[in-house]
Amino acid sequence: MLEIVKLVLGPVQTNTYLVADPQTKEAVVIDPAWDGERILVIAREKGWRITNIWLTHAHFDHFGGAAAVADGSSPMPPVGLHPDDYPLWRNNGGSAFFGIQMDPGPEPTIDLTDGMQMHIGSNLIEVRHVPGHTRGHVLFYVPGEALVFCGDVIFHRSIGRTDLPGGDYHQLLASIQTQILTLPDETRLLSGHGVETTVGTERKYNGFLL
Repeated sequence: MLEIVKLVLGPVQTNTYLVADPQTKEAVVIDPAWDGERILVIAREKGWRITNIWLTHAHFDHFGGAAAVADGSSPMPPVGLHPDDYPLWRNNGGSAFFGIQMDPGPEPTIDLTDGMQMHIGSNLIEVRHVPGHTRGHVLFYVPGEALVFCGDVIFHRSIGRTDLPGGDYHQLLASIQTQILTLPDETRLLSGHGVETTVGTERKYNGFLL
């Protein structure tokens, strides 16, 4: 069973998830939004070793803390990102557009692809490509625990914005229909912003999907 610590960090209140296997003490940071030092402190307090940084996508508010996490970890954890979002990452996630300067941290070296299987300890994690918010957006599905780290694809009664470069409204809706609404209703959705929800709740009440 995974242990999950949620932190709300950065200039746009982004959800960062520190996810660990309490048996092996292996941990992954999903979307280290900001304040990487804070993430490190919690990991150290729990005795967890950060082995990877996984990015759902490359908007700046989802990896603004990656540099500090990487610098404070030994060995330095590799960063995973879908290749379609590498150009966005190399542009600092569009931070300059919002007047924000940041250190992007280590360049991604793990190519996240659709159907890829990874692990946190003994826990299987499935990567699903869900473009629409960005070209290379992915989610992380944990079938053994019926939960999804879904980034900015879907929120409680809302969906991700598509008005930024690489966004595509119809593609986003298709991603949600094929990759999220096909999951069981009880599946938990841990989004990049806001509160937790479930597939069943969004299927029934999300006005963008009705």
